[in-house]
Amino acid sequence: MSKKTDNRKLTTANYIVPLHHLFLMGQNKNKKGEFWYHVAAFAMILVWGISFLNTRVLLDAGLTPTEIFVARFTIAYVSLLVTSGFKMRYTGWRDELLFVVCGVAGGSAYFIAENTALELTLISDVAVLVSTAPLTTALMGAIFYRDERITWMTFVGMIIAFVGSVMLALKDGLVWGDSIVGDLLALLAAFVWAFYSMALKKLNQTYSTLFITRKLFFYGVLSALPLLLMEESKIDWRVFRQPEVWGNLLYLGLVCSLAAYFIWGITVKRIGAVRASNYFYLSPIISMIAAAIWFGERTTVVAYIGCTLILAGVIIAEKFKRKPAVNQ
Repeated sequence: MSKKTDNRKLTTANYIVPLHHLFLMGQNKNKKGEFWYHVAAFAMILVWGISFLNTRVLLDAGLTPTEIFVARFTIAYVSLLVTSGFKMRYTGWRDELLFVVCGVAGGSAYFIAENTALELTLISDVAVLVSTAPLTTALMGAIFYRDERITWMTFVGMIIAFVGSVMLALKDGLVWGDSIVGDLLALLAAFVWAFYSMALKKLNQTYSTLFITRKLFFYGVLSALPLLLMEESKIDWRVFRQPEVWGNLLYLGLVCSLAAYFIWGITVKRIGAVRASNYFYLSPIISMIAAAIWFGERTTVVAYIGCTLILAGVIIAEKFKRKPAVNQ
């Protein structure tokens, strides 16, 4: 009897060890697979960080913030509608309401606030204030989604990055930008982006990224049209003859909107809204360098220290991210 018992124990152990190794191999495979999604998140932040400059060029050419947004999202929506075969689908009022939130929070409200801020203050200041989006996204994620809870060290990393962002904004002294209205609008853009991230996470559980992106563009344009009609100034169509105008609009519509939103949606679905949003802290660095090159905005020692803190904060926030819960 003892020999049979020993054989059974040995057989059970032989099964347990390989299964344990398979589990570890699966974890390593997932980590390697996530690498490219992190690369994609960084690439999209790079694209969006430089897009501040494209918007500034269009503002200097005479377009209004609302006109720029409606034009870029219309280009993106029509392009996506043509490639997807003009298929329409009603999803029920609950999910449709989430699509409206995506269109407003991730579209009209975000970009009109951001574009208006670019009219009133420095590009680098707007980029810094918009980069606070991960803080609100993380806090909302911790409230609404159990798998988005953050650790204390992740929160510390986010605070460090935020301090670095503030140092960038205050690089020229205690004067916070050229206009308090512009600063508040940039903060508003960061705040509404968190609502977009939460709605996107919910919709990702049911719908494809392509479908969500198309709905986002539709409701973004639809919600901005009343604001466009209320504007006193009329569109000067002659401005669209300028190559720098239609060239920048095509770039904003096809690259920064169509391609970037689609890739960002896939990234959020794979690595989570909070972890993806952490890359927003890199946006001020990208925008500051680009603004210094193309618009001559100054860079100081304080700004370099701020950049260092931002990078350190992002690394800490990612390294000490919350581990996924194990089902028991």
